[in-house]
Amino acid sequence: MKTNAARALDRLGVAYEWLEYPADAAHEAAPAVAAKLGLAPSQVFKTLVVRGDRNGVVFAVLPGDRQLDLRALARVRGDRSASTVALAEVQPLTGYVRGGVTALAARRAWPVVLDASALDLQRISVSAGQRGAQLLLAPADFVRATGAVTAPIAEGPR
Repeated sequence: MKTNAARALDRLGVAYEWLEYPADAAHEAAPAVAAKLGLAPSQVFKTLVVRGDRNGVVFAVLPGDRQLDLRALARVRGDRSASTVALAEVQPLTGYVRGGVTALAARRAWPVVLDASALDLQRISVSAGQRGAQLLLAPADFVRATGAVTAPIAEGPR
């Protein structure tokens, strides 16, 4: 079964690989998803929903084994501060449940900031819009499909 995210890539003519893994009922961290898929944790990107104090909601997309640098994201967006949105707001804002959030074909086309480390990889894995499914694609294609800006927004070991 294709998701809206996969259909959006199809409409754009973007090549991707559909990956499935056995999803638990509870949210799984990106490193656990990476292990199930046989990918490096730095290749499986998580999508966080963040709100800046001046410019509102944005998708922050970063490697699953790193943490979001909220100050760096705020600077990129022209905000003084930023914070992740409450879990209760995620589905109303995006149309996706936790563990299945993607910037592709979200309820609204919020701005996207992709961590610059993605450009060092041939392919990245992002959620397909549901738990248990990922899309493996070239970072440049993700940027084209989402209109993402790339910037260093992740902190932690690489």
